[in-house]
Amino acid sequence: MKNVSFLMILTLANSAYAWVNPIKNLSTGASTSKTQLFMSAISVGALHGENSCFLPLDQCDEEYYAPRIVQIAGVYPGITKDEFNAVTSSPPAELGQWTYDFSDPDGPQMGTVALPGSEIVATCEDAVVIIAEHFALGVPLPDVLKEPVDVLVLVDRAKKGFAERKFLVVDVPGEGVGIKAFTQKSEIPDGSEILGRVDFVQVPWLPCMQKKKTGFMEDDQLY
Repeated sequence: MKNVSFLMILTLANSAYAWVNPIKNLSTGASTSKTQLFMSAISVGALHGENSCFLPLDQCDEEYYAPRIVQIAGVYPGITKDEFNAVTSSPPAELGQWTYDFSDPDGPQMGTVALPGSEIVATCEDAVVIIAEHFALGVPLPDVLKEPVDVLVLVDRAKKGFAERKFLVVDVPGEGVGIKAFTQKSEIPDGSEILGRVDFVQVPWLPCMQKKKTGFMEDDQLY
């Protein structure tokens, strides 16, 4: 099928929509230690829009069909009726959003999400995704949104060096892991470790956001 989009399935933690905070809705008893990143932020570094530091944001539009995560039932020939019926089927994502798969909450990963095919995604050498709340990153969304909205942060763990005004995942002694940008390396506290660099941030489209197709690009996009 020539028109099937390339999917990159990334390991993250039952299915949830993009705007639903999966951490608050897990009913599987998964360890809460995995959620610490989303409950705290380091005190150093810049957020999106501060000190001329900007995240590589890409917002879905209201007609975006997200890649669908589909379970594999087995291999033919040889597949049995029980194998065929054993797997579950999750509903597709709402237009402009995406879904998560949390089928293995006891594993080292939190779950799985599918990202759209692109050069940025395909060339990310050691790819992992962090589900971040938009407030924690400083991502501007309509004021009507009072609750945190999930965004997908694609991180390349192979990029452990400092880069000016690029958003880094940094482990700061005494504070934990944060996602911040720095104008110079000296701003990073001594003893900190750069765990990776942000390559891509996907922002969902929600019904409260302005409809697109006005004919003017500056009106059609938030960023």
